[in-house]
Amino acid sequence: MIARLRHAHRGLRLGTRLALGLGALSLVVFAVVGTALTTYMRDYLERQLGDQLKLVQVVQTKDASSHGTVHRQPYYGWYTAVFDVSGGTAALRRPADVPDDSRALTELAAARARSSTELFRTAHIDGEGTYRLRACEVEPGVVLVSAAPMADIEQTVRRLVAVQVVAFALALLALVVFGRAMLRRGLKPLSDMAHTAHGIASHDLTESAARLPLRADGPGGGPEVEELRTAFNTMLEHIDASLAVRAEAEQRLRRFVADASHELRTPLMSVRGYADLFQYAAANAPEERDRHLSRLRAEAARMGVLLDDLLLLARLDAAEVEAPLRLEDVDLTELVREAADAFLAGHPGHTLTLDAGPVPLTVRLDPVRIRQVLDNLLTNAAVHTPPGTEVSLCVSVLADMASVRVGDSGPGIPAADRARVFDRFYRVDKARSRDRGGSGLGLSVARALVRAHGGTIRLGAEEGATVFTVTLPLNARDSGV
Repeated sequence: MIARLRHAHRGLRLGTRLALGLGALSLVVFAVVGTALTTYMRDYLERQLGDQLKLVQVVQTKDASSHGTVHRQPYYGWYTAVFDVSGGTAALRRPADVPDDSRALTELAAARARSSTELFRTAHIDGEGTYRLRACEVEPGVVLVSAAPMADIEQTVRRLVAVQVVAFALALLALVVFGRAMLRRGLKPLSDMAHTAHGIASHDLTESAARLPLRADGPGGGPEVEELRTAFNTMLEHIDASLAVRAEAEQRLRRFVADASHELRTPLMSVRGYADLFQYAAANAPEERDRHLSRLRAEAARMGVLLDDLLLLARLDAAEVEAPLRLEDVDLTELVREAADAFLAGHPGHTLTLDAGPVPLTVRLDPVRIRQVLDNLLTNAAVHTPPGTEVSLCVSVLADMASVRVGDSGPGIPAADRARVFDRFYRVDKARSRDRGGSGLGLSVARALVRAHGGTIRLGAEEGATVFTVTLPLNARDSGV
């Protein structure tokens, strides 16, 4: 039975459970208050009755002293008796107005004979009911005992209890009903949040562009509910942002797969075409065979460079324990000068302005990878600018960071493409022609390598020019690679 009640209680709504709990607590409070009030009222009425007995016995004592017994009774239903007490026994004087069952009066008279003070006692008299008894000494050896009925007190107490039960029941009913309404109103923000959560649960989050437009709004509920609402909306904002990041990642992955497939398809088709040529006798002539083999090797090398870049990016993204870096103390200015010399040798149609400074700048880095970064940036400047464009290369130190700026005075990068220049396989040339750049991995590889060194690379905001700034920490720690 108790288990069923517990199960039913758990199935109730929070507002109903709180209202019932408040009602149960109120019932206990009402019971305590009612018991205390009833006890106090009974004690008060009994004291009043005792004082009345005391006043009546003042007159009756004089009557008993004069006549030996009490001739007049003060009230209807009261009893008065005079006892002679000696030797521990009590003898009733006649005539006396006493009930048929006078044992309680006799016992109180005997007890008064052994006491030096007046005595009160409540006793039940057969056939009469409950009485309040008082015994006092008239003279030595004579005791007066008066008995007053307590029927009025009992009736008053019963009426008081009945009034309390009715009043407390009505108050409890009103408390539960109105308390339930107030709790329902106070818990409405929680219900709204529950409806919002159900709406989110019914929302299809499998779509790549899934968003959560639902929010828990509305005033009321107090500071605690407002704090919960804020936390709930913050959680939804976080989920919404995570969904947006996931959608963007999925979109980038699809774009990456499409771009990688495009980049690999061209050399693979060339390799297949040259391989098919060897089925014909003309292609097996010595001069033709060497030419075709040379082109096969070139296409294979092109695919090898592309796959090496992809493998490097994958290893950097995976944050492997053994990162593909070999750190050592290197003079950055000397490394920049070597990159500048290689650029001038490979791109004679461009001019280069170098500002490396005369002082050696020692930085802990991987010289091969940082040289790869510099070569990628310089090659990018040469490929995307017309011949004769001036390219600048500058080394500086700011606080605890070394900075290398690679810029050109070419046409610059369109504003629509500036935010995606570091995306993999992204090229400003939408036709993806081979005469205007490589596979679109150069800047992605550069950014990944710089980040692996703990540095940053960013594109300047200048219009009509392209400036890439690479920053590397001077006090980089050896990661154990």
